[in-house]
Amino acid sequence: MRRFVRIFLTLLATVLAGSFVAAQEPPAPTAPSVMQSPILTVDTDRLYSQSAFGLRVAKEIEERGADLAAENRKIEAELTAEEQDLTDKRAKMDAEAFRSLADAFDEKVQSTRRAQEAKGRELSQLLEKEQIAFLNAAAPVLETLMRESGAAVILERRSVFLSANVIDITDAAIARIDAALGDGTK
Repeated sequence: MRRFVRIFLTLLATVLAGSFVAAQEPPAPTAPSVMQSPILTVDTDRLYSQSAFGLRVAKEIEERGADLAAENRKIEAELTAEEQDLTDKRAKMDAEAFRSLADAFDEKVQSTRRAQEAKGRELSQLLEKEQIAFLNAAAPVLETLMRESGAAVILERRSVFLSANVIDITDAAIARIDAALGDGTK
């Protein structure tokens, strides 16, 4: 999750750097929905994990992870049975024939392990891709909140030693991101 925070802060800084001058302009005369403050904080972990988008992704990743775990258990059971069968045949075979079967089995195990590890990496990459998509979509919402409050900066809440809770815009940001993005499906 620390990488998520770094990616988030980098993307946010890029968006905000281009809008710093605009953020210095006085807010529109409409009633703001956030505290007027030059500094705001946001909990990026909560922003993602409690948004409809983050909840959808978490559910999908959990389901795919459970499917992968079930597949791994099935493969493990099949390989265990095959290994036992090979062990049972060992006493009835000559050493060279057994070595050939054992080597082939070992290669199958290694190949299966690599394939399953690749599926796990794909799942991690999907999560990372979804987090980046979320951050890209959330940045304009955060920028709007920043402008409305007259803020010049939004800081990661965990990086702030002490602050008034009133400058934390996490809940407002989640509500607005949910309104703008929903769960992120099109």
